[in-house]
Amino acid sequence: MSIAADSIAPVSGASQSKERWKYLVLCVIAMVMIANLQYGWSVFVLPLQKATGWQISQIQFAFTLFVALETWGTPLNGWIADRIGPRVVMGMGGLLIAVGWILNAYAGSIWSLYFGSALTGFAAGAVYCTGVGTTVKWFKDNRGLAVGLVAGGFGAGTALTIIPIRMVIENYGYSAAFFWFGLIQGGIVLLISLFVRNPRPGEAPEPKKKDENKIEQTSRSYSPREMLSSRVFWVLYVLDLLMCAGGLAFTAYLAPIAHAYHVADSVVLLGATALSVALVFANVMNGVARPFFGWVSDRIGLWETMSLAFAIGGVSYYLLTVVGQNPYGLIFFTGMIFFCWGEIFSLFPAMCTDLFGSAYATTNTSLLYTAKGAAGFLVPVAALVVGQTGNWNNLLLLAAGINILAVVAVVTVLRPAVIRHHEQEAG
Repeated sequence: MSIAADSIAPVSGASQSKERWKYLVLCVIAMVMIANLQYGWSVFVLPLQKATGWQISQIQFAFTLFVALETWGTPLNGWIADRIGPRVVMGMGGLLIAVGWILNAYAGSIWSLYFGSALTGFAAGAVYCTGVGTTVKWFKDNRGLAVGLVAGGFGAGTALTIIPIRMVIENYGYSAAFFWFGLIQGGIVLLISLFVRNPRPGEAPEPKKKDENKIEQTSRSYSPREMLSSRVFWVLYVLDLLMCAGGLAFTAYLAPIAHAYHVADSVVLLGATALSVALVFANVMNGVARPFFGWVSDRIGLWETMSLAFAIGGVSYYLLTVVGQNPYGLIFFTGMIFFCWGEIFSLFPAMCTDLFGSAYATTNTSLLYTAKGAAGFLVPVAALVVGQTGNWNNLLLLAAGINILAVVAVVTVLRPAVIRHHEQEAG
């Protein structure tokens, strides 16, 4: 039982409903504060290379470390949050955000950059897992939408800061951007952590009867060990790994792709370049996708929504290779790719909690989230592949193929595994 939950008396009725929305809003704001730690990384790569002389593949390994620690550290953070509440974990995350980016600001060697990125990754994971874990516990009745809103803060938050970050980099250097944005974002997360908590037993509303046919939820909570011994978890994990791989590679290399297409610095809107507009539009679409597809999944089902989003994403990757040399084509299909990729961060945690219960939800969803860390190691590999072929289209076509493969896997593997899981539980 959580310390945070014990310290506040339970509420009921309308007050209960209002109370949980307050925690959701706080978690959304916290997610906004960690968004550019990942999605803003691309704008630091070339300035770092120019200032230090380090190779792009060396710099991008810092991004790999960030993703690895962001994801693989979350089971420990989730385990702590499930037992003593989210406040300690989220507060620690806020402190490490500031420390990590300040270290990046003054990194005099590639190893210093790696250390700062590792700290920042662990911090981002702490905030992410507590935000998602707290939300799935409060919103049993609308997990898709609620988790989508929280994950949407992580997906769209960069849209609020990406242009200011680029302006600071252009006028004062990347070190100033790392320092000030790390300090501000870390401080806000630390403040938010003082007010979040998990629900006490009976506080979170149950799904309405009319939604039970679309929301298949377990009748008990599975421990992390029980979940890891379940076949359906590993089906979900591999599918998550496939989808993360393509999206992370595209996230890391969006700026180099735009430069390779010779449209990165094309002025398209009010003096803004195509790359700047693409980054803003992409992160807005990334954020919008998470609550949108979560809302859709609450109505038509999770696996049906996954199939739809993955298929549209595959088509978008392909069409970017066709029209990416046009600045408006780059902007539009970059947004569509992020729109169809962002939904995995709402649908997968929702399905995981529906399958394995809410008592250990923070830990269980964190274990699933480690698929993103495994996928992060494919990002430098993508750079080597492109270096050998000299063509960024190969990366985009590979991502398109992964999306189509995922659609087939959802229908032929995931859905039957989910049905068997519920049948075995009923039996």
